[in-house]
Amino acid sequence: MPRTVVVTGAAAGIGRAAVHRFTTAGDRVIALDRDEPSLATLRTELAETAQITTLVVDVSDRQALATAATQIEAVDALVCAAGVQRYGTVIDTPADVYDEVMRVNVGGVFFACQAFVPRLLRGGSVVVVSSVQAYGAQTGVAAYSMGKGALLSLVRAMAVDHAADGIRVNAVCPGSVDTPMLRTSAEQFGGGRTTDEVLADWGRSHPLGRVAKASEVADVIHFLTTPAAAFVTGADVKVDGGLTAQLAVRL
Repeated sequence: MPRTVVVTGAAAGIGRAAVHRFTTAGDRVIALDRDEPSLATLRTELAETAQITTLVVDVSDRQALATAATQIEAVDALVCAAGVQRYGTVIDTPADVYDEVMRVNVGGVFFACQAFVPRLLRGGSVVVVSSVQAYGAQTGVAAYSMGKGALLSLVRAMAVDHAADGIRVNAVCPGSVDTPMLRTSAEQFGGGRTTDEVLADWGRSHPLGRVAKASEVADVIHFLTTPAAAFVTGADVKVDGGLTAQLAVRL
């Protein structure tokens, strides 16, 4: 039976891949994003083969999230994939950049859950896109890493709070994934190399020798919402090609 799935950050990257994965499975998707042109492109791509409704919503606007939720009677799954990548240490990160990261990456998940969890049916689930940077950090990602770590604590708290309602809450923690966000970072730190060269180099940092495809993360997100994962809640699933399994010192 088709389900109703809400996806935030649906217009690009992992969120977009999740939309494709759920619609391929025959589910109805409510796709939320602040990028209206990209949502329109997504809607055109899927119009003939899928049930998709797009809503222009900035997840940093909690009232917009609450309003969007009033348009949906019942939800089977919520995928929180919206996020921004910003750089800086605790010393040089401007206050407005810190505020943006917290509003989008943390508040955007918290208030999406506040809006949509009351509409989740028994047996429903929430999947939050965190990051391997919840476990370890590169240099100059203080606010981003902090926010991704906070999401894991939120997932555990929600898993406990809503277990009695039959609602499961989990996180996926990707390593490097070939998305527009990663390509923007590659352009910023490429040092004159092409974007593909930088991604290949970063991919070699993962034991599997490459960066992930967004669809590979979407497959895990989809799994976590299905009956096959019926006894999985409060978990953070690493989709990182072995990145966090290895030690930096090589023999």
